[in-house]
Amino acid sequence: MSLLDTAGIFRFHKEQIKLYGKGTAEALGWENHEGQVQRFDVLSNIGDLNHRTVLDAGCGYGDLRGYLQEKYPHVRYFGVEQIPELLDIAAERYASFPETLFFQGDFAGSELPVTDYILLSGSLNYINSDPLFVLKIIEKLFNNCRIAFGFNLLSYADPAQGLIVSYKPGFIREYCERLSKRVLFFDHYKPNDYTIFMYH
Repeated sequence: MSLLDTAGIFRFHKEQIKLYGKGTAEALGWENHEGQVQRFDVLSNIGDLNHRTVLDAGCGYGDLRGYLQEKYPHVRYFGVEQIPELLDIAAERYASFPETLFFQGDFAGSELPVTDYILLSGSLNYINSDPLFVLKIIEKLFNNCRIAFGFNLLSYADPAQGLIVSYKPGFIREYCERLSKRVLFFDHYKPNDYTIFMYH
């Protein structure tokens, strides 16, 4: 990810925090908390995460960690986030949870721990100067997990939102099927949103 792309994401979230307040789902770019949870509902069905390691790529406020505690109390969680203001809140909320570690980094460029699962919610919804960026990240994260990689994308983004980007589901699905022999696709849970699971 280029410095300009990173700066754009930092600026976007600082503006969102000013508009909606620190610690809100809206400050992360979600329409509301319920929308965030709907995506977590789908992602968390990727497999039995108890006694498994999970990397949350672009963890934001770490709210996936709180969500997973109810469903998989024995999960071993790593959250990586590049924006310090978001990471501070994640650590404040969830660092005391068992088997939980947050660290600062850009999941696109940083070396990441190899985990059983990688989950990514919303972190690929930003325009990037590299037109192949999303494909490169899908391949990188799939190769960095032992069991499966799950992520969501938008199938439509309002041009007025500027920084937010969408991807044609068929194109992304076809690419994933080149990398993985078992790909699951879900788009039933929310308009203009879809989730893909890729298994080794």
